[in-house]
Amino acid sequence: MNEATLEAYVPYFKAIVIGIAIIYFVYILLNREKFKVAKTVAISAVMAALVTAMTMVIRIPIPASQGYLNFGDIMIMLTSVLFGPLVGGFAGGVGSAFADLLGYPSWALFTLVIKGTEGIIVGYFSKGEANYGKILLGTVLGGSVMVIGYVSVAYVLYGPAGAIGELYNDIVQAVSGIVIGGGLGYILKKRLGNMLALF
Repeated sequence: MNEATLEAYVPYFKAIVIGIAIIYFVYILLNREKFKVAKTVAISAVMAALVTAMTMVIRIPIPASQGYLNFGDIMIMLTSVLFGPLVGGFAGGVGSAFADLLGYPSWALFTLVIKGTEGIIVGYFSKGEANYGKILLGTVLGGSVMVIGYVSVAYVLYGPAGAIGELYNDIVQAVSGIVIGGGLGYILKKRLGNMLALF
């Protein structure tokens, strides 16, 4: 399977991304006793929109690989550190997938899974009080999953040469997310504490 073949499946990818977003909000509503519903829904929607915007608007070219660095991973890691795995997974997966649907639609489904998993992992390790060690571990694991996920897809679609180019871009992306997103998230969480708790 190559990217040209995947283009035929783009309408299904759009439906899946929208379906996941609907299931997410229905899940929150059905479990409203557990979650602060209005706050969780609002923050999830806003953070997903910010991930989409940061992925699409801010792009710094990387000449060595002919790719670019965007701030999407920074926003995913920041969101996940501050608000946990539920919001982090949604914002990471759905926010990034929407960005792909607007620019690289054949990658949207892969992005939904990879970035959603990244957000869940970072958020899981960052739950509770601000703990630098746990946040660092979570961001490193989340960033590693993102790199492995995208390099694997690139290898299947483009072979070894494509995977190598993707590896360079994704390592830069992951490191920026760990340093900026994780670092800023730790600082804000330490200062704001329980004000950010959603459940």
